[in-house]
Amino acid sequence: MAPGNANGLVAAMNDILEAPRRTKWVAEIRIWAGLALLVLGFHSLVAKPFYIPSESMMPGLLVGDRLLVSKYPYGWSYASASFHLLPFFHGRLFGRLPERGDIVIVSRTADGESEDLIKRVVGLPGDTVRMVRGRLWLNGEPVPTMDLGYRSFRADSNLRCPPLSDRGQANCRLHVLRETLPGGRSYEVLDLAPTRQDDTAPYKVPAGHVFLLGDNRDNSADSRFPLASAGLGGAVPVEAIGGRAEFVTFSLKGEASWNPTTWFADFRSGRSGVSLRPGE
Repeated sequence: MAPGNANGLVAAMNDILEAPRRTKWVAEIRIWAGLALLVLGFHSLVAKPFYIPSESMMPGLLVGDRLLVSKYPYGWSYASASFHLLPFFHGRLFGRLPERGDIVIVSRTADGESEDLIKRVVGLPGDTVRMVRGRLWLNGEPVPTMDLGYRSFRADSNLRCPPLSDRGQANCRLHVLRETLPGGRSYEVLDLAPTRQDDTAPYKVPAGHVFLLGDNRDNSADSRFPLASAGLGGAVPVEAIGGRAEFVTFSLKGEASWNPTTWFADFRSGRSGVSLRPGE
């Protein structure tokens, strides 16, 4: 057999042997791509996890809490998609308004960058919202508030005592209040000391918008603050809401490492399964 023919035969045999390998790799890539799309679709349309990175929703939510956020209660918008991969569009598909007291994930966009924040809905379209000496007012009336006094919270590197709190050696002593919104939904908030955001001018919530506050009233950039101050710039459009927080799945102290096998000793007891739907 001529050398050229032999080389051609060898090349043909190699192609035949390599074909099943290429087919196997293509099939595996398709499987992994399908799984990625399935997870992305579930996170965008049904539910996704969320990590609490700041103290702005204390005392109900602590740094280190992991939550389940449902995507469907208010319909779907550009903010529903994981990583906000979809281009911006107005409105919501099958949309409905949140209820007062709901804890929501909201997409804040400033300087061309987007981030997700977690806040509580206190004002609906047409409501007039203001703060008077640190207390929430709606439509010209103070929201019923009960002073619960001071409560101790165990300090760790995920729960630093705020600068305005009464510090203890191993605990943060924080002033806790209970607010009850129209409709009867109630929840706890923090009031640490007089601050400039304790008094605000009356603000009427526009149509298609909601007014959001953090429960830690002295340490939350929310609808009271302009975008330039890392706030939400007033009421936010409903289409910017990415989902509703449902419950705490688990919570870790700040000493927990990236390795899940070390988490057992750093779990915060009593946090798993805590509902985030006040009054339900």
